[in-house]
Amino acid sequence: MTWNIVSDSSCDLRTCDFHSDAVHFELVPLRLQVGAKEFVDNDELSVRELLDSMAGEKSASSTACPSPAAFARAFEKADKSVCFTISANLSGTYAAAQMGRELALEEHPEKEICIIDSKATAGAMVLLIRRAKELIEAGNEFEDICAQLRLYQAALRTCFTLENFDNLIKNGRMRPLVGTLLHSLGIHVIADATPQGTIHVAGKARGEARTYHTITTLMRDSKDCAGAEVVISHCENLTGALKLKEYILADLPVKRVDVIPCRGLTTFYAMEKGLIIGY
Repeated sequence: MTWNIVSDSSCDLRTCDFHSDAVHFELVPLRLQVGAKEFVDNDELSVRELLDSMAGEKSASSTACPSPAAFARAFEKADKSVCFTISANLSGTYAAAQMGRELALEEHPEKEICIIDSKATAGAMVLLIRRAKELIEAGNEFEDICAQLRLYQAALRTCFTLENFDNLIKNGRMRPLVGTLLHSLGIHVIADATPQGTIHVAGKARGEARTYHTITTLMRDSKDCAGAEVVISHCENLTGALKLKEYILADLPVKRVDVIPCRGLTTFYAMEKGLIIGY
């Protein structure tokens, strides 16, 4: 009996960072279109090159979700698969995964495939992948694993902070004057994900210290963080991520805080210096 954990590339986890003798990890990449250049969000993608290309491109950039066939190929590699996708309210990836499941089951009706909408991205998906790995390695049954993961997903939260607004401006989601003003004043936008997987702007803060304090307050108000695991994804901002980690450990009774770099998809949205917190 073989097991497979499948995720789209918004999870920020590299395949080289997943280690298990019992479970295979399959990453299904999204694609990023910047002008005439296409970036595949795989482990070889250069975040620095992506950021430089986006900065030099005057027109709006775009993303494309994986094809159903790509998911089907991933599901065919094991008897049982658990799949996580970026929020269905932000991307068509969840729908593509569902169609990929149907394609795989047409050819292999004996396979078991569970698809879970993370209603988030980045660190929250890393936490789901870790929990799935633990449950599988512990020998739990397929249906029980899926049920526990759905409960865990509902308990997870995501928030993020931005200080670069170029992509929002180019895509028409923020007026240029507002973006320039926020940047010049050193103001950070702080937002979180709703239970439905949409984005809610929670506030703004000026300066790093106030930003990090606002984030820890938001985390405390959103759930009981006692014993929680936290994953901070940073976009070319390791220093800021480590400072935020210090604030979280000082202010909240969390179990652990891990810091990882953004992949391509989260870089596309967070932009340089952005921080995404899954907990």
